[in-house]
Amino acid sequence: MTRILIVEDEEVIRMALRRLLERNGYEVCEAGSVADAEEHFTLEDFNLIISDLRLPGAPGTDLITKAGKAPVLIMTSYASMRSAVDTMKSGAIDYIAKPFDHGEMIAAVNRIITQQEIAASEPNRYQNRPAIKRGETQMGGMIGNCPQMLKLYDYVQKVAPNNTSVLIHGETGTGKELVAKAIHESSNRSDKELICVNCAAIPETLIESELFGYEKGAFTGANANRMGLIEAADGGTLFLDEIGELPLEAQARLLRFIQEHEIRRIGSVHSKKVDVRLICATHRDLKQLSLEGRFREDLYYRINVMQLVLPPLRERGKDILELAETLLHKRGAALGKPNLFFSPKAIQAITTYIWPGNIRELENVVERAVILAEDDELDNDLLNIDLELVNISQLRAKRRQASERSHIPMSHYDEGMPTGYEKAAEPSEELSLEDYFQRFVLEHQDQMSETELAQKLGVSRKCLWERRQRLGIPRKKSKNGDEVED
Repeated sequence: MTRILIVEDEEVIRMALRRLLERNGYEVCEAGSVADAEEHFTLEDFNLIISDLRLPGAPGTDLITKAGKAPVLIMTSYASMRSAVDTMKSGAIDYIAKPFDHGEMIAAVNRIITQQEIAASEPNRYQNRPAIKRGETQMGGMIGNCPQMLKLYDYVQKVAPNNTSVLIHGETGTGKELVAKAIHESSNRSDKELICVNCAAIPETLIESELFGYEKGAFTGANANRMGLIEAADGGTLFLDEIGELPLEAQARLLRFIQEHEIRRIGSVHSKKVDVRLICATHRDLKQLSLEGRFREDLYYRINVMQLVLPPLRERGKDILELAETLLHKRGAALGKPNLFFSPKAIQAITTYIWPGNIRELENVVERAVILAEDDELDNDLLNIDLELVNISQLRAKRRQASERSHIPMSHYDEGMPTGYEKAAEPSEELSLEDYFQRFVLEHQDQMSETELAQKLGVSRKCLWERRQRLGIPRKKSKNGDEVED
């Protein structure tokens, strides 16, 4: 069973995390500090260590060097975001910002465990690879050091010297054309043409004439002989992007080209031999399309000799921030703003957003922020990423769930501070991290100032205030009914 160590000095948070992880099938151990963890456990025996950044004694980042091969996931508050990012650059596997919910934590843990399993399954694959510097581009201009990308680089190196057909599969915007470029540049055809064709961008009525060319008089408007793109790639490489959009008629002609290594222009009675290496790409499930009769099964097997998979941006861990900073420096230099950097809140937005448009969307977001930037620090509002994706109805649903779990009437959340609240002897098994946050604040705000509450929870005062607003937890009241200030 996968073993995880939680290093957190706040018992409430530690207990919440333990129960969350155990419900998801992980074996969990606990420690309250770095010294406590070293004294009671062999750190390298764990599959993952989750540690708070701020701990009594040594900071959680000390575990990065002490844990050996065990990856360390750092938990940090908004106020300490830059420190967490710096430690991530120096060796932490990733970080997660407080406060976080169940989904964020489990997604991060699952991603890290999966990446470690991939690396462990092929232990010798990357040991001879030279160290890759942060922001340094790889083959074809690709950037990234996550296990999926390292595996992709190795596959590219192995397949490039051959003339094998390659199918690149990945979501829209993941950089499939860069992979095709890397294969071509690493092949013995690098001195010849790389012809790129987006099958989705050419009308069905023109796709065959574009690919195969035509003879004069073949159809209305064919006033001269014209070479097709396949013929133009003779001796080089043809990259067909979004091949799943290719019409069935064109698929049949493409299949003959692959099988016979020859083409016939539209309107011609003569065939011509061509030497073209074919690379295809798609974001669609071609196997399913073939079962539905929308893609030729025989063509699918012809192009799918070697399949390379590009991971979506959301599954690439700390590659996301590396890509964002590389793009920021590149666009900043191009627009005469070389000293730009992301604010902590912008970093939180970049690393927590799911990026449905992947790298293409990230490029657009960063370019927009650089254009609008008036200061060197880029804040979240320039990125236009909404961290609060929960609307009012969803918020009330969460508050209702919190009311049911903690036995605090819903009216108390809506009308002011709960009265008659009694501390439960043992937290509910189903209590969420947000519920623990609420309970801690409600239990301690009579004895602590806002500054002390924020420090204990590991967040900034601004973050504590925002969390109060989001969860409907009012500030404590003075005798005259006014909110108490520090």
